[in-house]
Amino acid sequence: MNKDTYVAIMAGGIGSRFWPVSRVGHPKQFLDILGVGRTLIQQTFDRFARLVPVENIYVVTANEYLDITQEQLPQLPAENIIGEPFRKNTAPCIAYISFKLQQRNPEGSLIIAPADHLILQEDKFLEVCNEALDFVNRHHALLTIGIQPTYPNTGYGYIQHGSAEAAPGVYKVKTFTEKPNLELARTFLSSGDFLWNSGIFIWKIKNGLEAFQQYMPEMYELFSADEPRLNTGEEKAAIEAIYPQCSNISVDFGVMEKANNVFVIPASFGWSDLGTWNSAWENMEKDYFDNAVAGDKVIVFDSNKCVVHVPDEKLVVLQGLEDFIIADTKDVLLICKKEKEQAIKEYVAEVKRNTGEKFL
Repeated sequence: MNKDTYVAIMAGGIGSRFWPVSRVGHPKQFLDILGVGRTLIQQTFDRFARLVPVENIYVVTANEYLDITQEQLPQLPAENIIGEPFRKNTAPCIAYISFKLQQRNPEGSLIIAPADHLILQEDKFLEVCNEALDFVNRHHALLTIGIQPTYPNTGYGYIQHGSAEAAPGVYKVKTFTEKPNLELARTFLSSGDFLWNSGIFIWKIKNGLEAFQQYMPEMYELFSADEPRLNTGEEKAAIEAIYPQCSNISVDFGVMEKANNVFVIPASFGWSDLGTWNSAWENMEKDYFDNAVAGDKVIVFDSNKCVVHVPDEKLVVLQGLEDFIIADTKDVLLICKKEKEQAIKEYVAEVKRNTGEKFL
C-alpha cells in the first residue's frame, strides 16, 4: 500500500448528457449506468482502495451530494468527503484538496481522477498508476495518463507527446488540444503521437502547488491566505469565502497547458469517460442484435443497436427500432436517435425553458 500517496476523486458534475436518468439531484457518478451492480463512484473507490489505504482516499463533490456520497461509500471517513459550495471546474477543486493534504503530509503524492470513468482492466490501470508515482517521486514533474486512441473520437481532448522517452514508457508532453473536429481527429490518429486526455493527474503535492503558484497565482493566494483555517472547524467558512472569488477554469487550461514539466504515460486499459449514451452502449453487455439493456422487464422485437435504460419494475416492449436511446424514469421518457445524442444538452435546455427545473 502506498501510505504516502493520496487519491482525490472529483465527483461534483451533473452528467447532463445522461439525462433523464442522470439528474441534478442524482447525477451520473451515483448511478449504475452499465447495470453491473455498483455505481460509477463506487467502482472508482473500489479501484483506488487496492492502491492506497482507505483513509488516504478523498472525494471532492458539491455540497448537495455530501449525503449521497456518504451513503454510497460508507467505508470512507466522513471527514474525507469534502463539499464545494459552487461548481467552478477542476482547478479550484484540485487547489483545495492540495492545500488540505499539504498540511497532512507535505512530502505526499497525489492522484486526481474523475468519479465517473470506466476502467475495464483494473490491474493494468494500477500498474500504470504505480509507474506514474515512481516517476513523479523521482522527478520534478506533473504527469497525466494518456489513452491510446482507437478511433477518431471528437468528444475527447488530445495530448501530443515527443518521441524521446524521459523514462521507460514516459514522454514529455508537447501540446494539449481541446475536442477536435473529425478531420483533425483523423489527422491526430494517423500521426501516432496523439493520445486521448484521460483527465487523470499524478504529482507530488508540493510540485502541484508550486505550479498553481506559478501559473494561477491569484487562486494560489486565495487558498494560501486561508490555509491555517483548513482542517479546522473554520474550514467551511473559509471555503465559502474563497470559492466565489475563484476563476471557473479547468486545471488543464490553467496549469497543464502552460507548465513546461508536464509528462504523459501512454496507456491502454479499457478506458472510457462514459460521457454519452453511446459510450454506455459500447461498454454494456449486448444481446444477439446488439441491444444493450439495463432493466429487468424489457422485451425487444425487430430492434437492433439500441441502448435501453429503464426501471427494473417497469415492463417495456420495443418493436422496430434501430440505433435508438430509450431512457425512462418515473417522470421522464427520452426516445432519441443515438446519432443525435450530442443534442441532448439542447433538449434539456428546451425542457428547462418550457417546464422550469422540475424535470432536470
